[in-house]
Amino acid sequence: MVADPNDLTEREFIALFARRSGMYVGRPDVRGVTSFLTGYDTAAHRYGRPILDGFREWLITNYIGQHSSFGWPSLIESIALPERDFAAALTPEQEARVLEILFDLLDKFMAERETIT
Repeated sequence: MVADPNDLTEREFIALFARRSGMYVGRPDVRGVTSFLTGYDTAAHRYGRPILDGFREWLITNYIGQHSSFGWPSLIESIALPERDFAAALTPEQEARVLEILFDLLDKFMAERETIT
């Protein structure tokens, strides 16, 4: 049985979202999921609980290793699919890979942040 989402920590809620993202965004593709996360983060800022503050910088420090002008969604794609042609649309397999990496890295980021605060 799923707990009331209002009783979950931000990390627990994102894990729930990762397991059932289609419930929240319809077709769970990279664009829909990243849009939801960005919107969720924007709303969370209003209540002092942003989830993505520092995520882009954390990705650059831990996985890119050099300056990048990419936003966090593009950084995730470049980490998940290093040989990707950004001019081509993602295949369903690539979409699944990017989402897998996104949720894995976001959980690692949030877990690390929990140990700091």
